Amino acid sequence: MSVLRILAGLALAVGVAAPVASAAPLEAYGKLPSIEAAGLSPDGQSVAYVVTDGEKRAIIVKDLTSGKFSFRAFTGDAKVRRVQWAGNDHLILMVTQTAVPLDVIGRRGEYAMAFEIDIRAGKLMPMMRDAGAEAMNIVLDTPTIRTVDGQPTVFVEGVSFVGGTGRSTLFRISLEHGSSKIVEIGGMGVRDWVLGADGSPVAQEVLDDRTGRWSLRVNVAGKWQEAFSQTSANDPPDLIGLGRDGKSVIYAARDEAQHWSWREARLDGAPAGPPIQMRGTRIAMHDPQDGRLVGDIAVAGDELTYTFYDPEDARAWKAVANAFPGDRVTLASWSADRKKIVVEVDSATLGPAYALVDLEKRSASWIGPEYGGVKPEDISPRQAVRYKAADGMEISGYLTLPRGKPAKGLPLVVFPHGGPASRDAPGFDWWAQAMASRGYAVLQPNFRGSDGLGEALLEAGYGQWGRKMQTDLSDGVRDLAAKGIIDPKRVCIVGASYGGYAALAGAALDPGVYRCAVSVAGPADLRRFVDWSKGYRGRSAYRYWTRFMGAEDSKDAALDQISPAAHADKVTIPVLIIHGKDDTVVPLEQSQLMADALRKAGKPVELVVQKGADHWLSRGDTRLETLTSTVAFLEKNNPPN
Repeated sequence: MSVLRILAGLALAVGVAAPVASAAPLEAYGKLPSIEAAGLSPDGQSVAYVVTDGEKRAIIVKDLTSGKFSFRAFTGDAKVRRVQWAGNDHLILMVTQTAVPLDVIGRRGEYAMAFEIDIRAGKLMPMMRDAGAEAMNIVLDTPTIRTVDGQPTVFVEGVSFVGGTGRSTLFRISLEHGSSKIVEIGGMGVRDWVLGADGSPVAQEVLDDRTGRWSLRVNVAGKWQEAFSQTSANDPPDLIGLGRDGKSVIYAARDEAQHWSWREARLDGAPAGPPIQMRGTRIAMHDPQDGRLVGDIAVAGDELTYTFYDPEDARAWKAVANAFPGDRVTLASWSADRKKIVVEVDSATLGPAYALVDLEKRSASWIGPEYGGVKPEDISPRQAVRYKAADGMEISGYLTLPRGKPAKGLPLVVFPHGGPASRDAPGFDWWAQAMASRGYAVLQPNFRGSDGLGEALLEAGYGQWGRKMQTDLSDGVRDLAAKGIIDPKRVCIVGASYGGYAALAGAALDPGVYRCAVSVAGPADLRRFVDWSKGYRGRSAYRYWTRFMGAEDSKDAALDQISPAAHADKVTIPVLIIHGKDDTVVPLEQSQLMADALRKAGKPVELVVQKGADHWLSRGDTRLETLTSTVAFLEKNNPPN
């Protein structure tokens, strides 16, 4: 079946479908989403989709006036990361691939490339194709769109070589002629620019990875002048973008009390506004046309609050949110006049879907569900939970219960998130839903060290990798067992990335809790991992890991104490390890070391090495293979019935 035919069948039924006798197949949960993104053209006349048939991707543009598809391009296995409009007739497509792009780079990595789609001409062409021999055809950040001389123009941060050394470089690309031009080659440490409404660079950030010194420079009469600097080994400031009037730059930095705030640096000599304290996570929203700050999204606990600074924008968003009462609504795209808006709607009963809101017509229509094969009766109930860790710290999380089963004596899968400075959030989770559909309760704890839930919880994780971060998970098991919800003798642990480490540590460092463990791309030998990370990603990444691991450096004996590979002899349960050959975040070597250590100790282990799989399970075939292998392993070693 073609991707186009799939899109044609994506109308979301609002009514409840008739119940079925059995759960949806694992493919319904484990394949790529039917729709991965949807965005409106500035004039609001067309919408672009990234759609899949579960494995292969395509870019499709639909004319909203005629209802016909005006463009389609099949991208196959390409890992599409972003599609954005540049004017009304062009799309910018970003894809990544795992490669060694040039011999001078000398190492394998995940590199992004940009392509221009001319909708009228029906052509897809690589950008920066004429950048010259001294430039690489890769991009380092999301392209910026500005109108220059009345035409949409693309600015991308790429790499050019000066004396054999790669430098961050700002390129300007004309969509009319397809030509590339270097705007500026950054000095050492320059890693980002902010562009004014006319496309001129007005600010840049510079980081010395060796010392941790961060500085903000602003463009004054064509010369860069330092406006602010701060030295921090682990928490450098962050450049946010243009301010509300387009005549200032916003950046985030810690104050003397180590609290984060948004600060302003003026470009016109006017007095800067007062700092804005950040509570929880704060995400900036910028106008896609001129880059001005138009609002922010505050994430505090489970609450998602949109604040728009313009009263008309605020009223428009209120009308949108009111169209979907009780659902979690997030902004995906809107037209330049804010009259048409595409939103992602996550319903606890219907699952996630995209919708189009037309404020002039006062109507809302479904574009289609993200998981076309998952019906309302295939979605298990998910609830927020809280419990106390052994030392009294309150841990929050989410519990997904198998649909139609009483919450009593259930088998459990503990499913910790990656990061570790990340978090689980309310809403549809394809992993959790798939496992719950097979009869398991699924616990996703936001253990100490998780981000986005307050600085106290994050900082409580420093030095607790493999220690209290680990027992926070098993404390959740004990809480659910005490309430009678789960059977403590039927518990397994599954995780990816840091969660994969936690699964291995659950088997090796926290015995007696789990019947089996599944690690997807989890680090196992921490000494080798942090050494590799320092050489591969630099000192900042090295300091990030050692801060959580509670180690002075890679030679610290503390790393051996919390490395699962060093304690393989203590494992008494079956272990499944899955890892992709194209992983550039946690090298495949880590899983091979763990599997070798378990085999040497005479312990049961299965190792699945996936060709072409990256750290994020970006491909449909390897994503589905990971899920089916995991569920088969769970059912074998911890039967749900």
